[in-house]
Amino acid sequence: MASRKTPHPEEVAERPSRRAQGADPAEANQRVCVGIITGPQGIQGAVRVKSFTEVPEDIVRYGPLADETGCRCFELRVSGTAKGVLIACVAGVENRNQAESLRGLRLYLPRSALPQTAADEYYHADLIGLEAVLGDGTPVGRVCAIHDFGAGDTLELTRPGAPPIVVPFTRAVVPVVEPAAGRLVLDPPPGLLDDDER
Repeated sequence: MASRKTPHPEEVAERPSRRAQGADPAEANQRVCVGIITGPQGIQGAVRVKSFTEVPEDIVRYGPLADETGCRCFELRVSGTAKGVLIACVAGVENRNQAESLRGLRLYLPRSALPQTAADEYYHADLIGLEAVLGDGTPVGRVCAIHDFGAGDTLELTRPGAPPIVVPFTRAVVPVVEPAAGRLVLDPPPGLLDDDER
């Protein structure tokens, strides 16, 4: 299984990780955070944008971006990159003070504007919040984050009364992913879970 990047709520928003195709009608109303304005760049109104899309420049590819409320729309034009962020111009922003006022602004797209994921691929937002259970239905925890430390995606699970755990997001360890049902099924190798959690 895999994860395609487009942010998740903690990082901020959404990425794909492997998922089955098929549009859910509820997805039309879902929005995904695809980036955040981290501050101004220079004195002519440019901003620095941390993009959560797999290809950072794709943040501007899927249409106008909106704020968290969906009330304000922003048109961005990427003009360069610097130290892990995009440098962009925002339509109507002409000076550093205006750019500074956008610091911390999270940028959203409708879930329906993002590309369809391939079979067995999921956006991070599809996975965050899913309940993790064992094959017999025993609750293990809930997905709170997705990480990639270089060896593939891992799911971080919060557990009531126990420390969080990290499990590999592979077909062997996570054989069933059911976003519509709000859960995924774990088949953990011996020793992955504490004895009191099994």
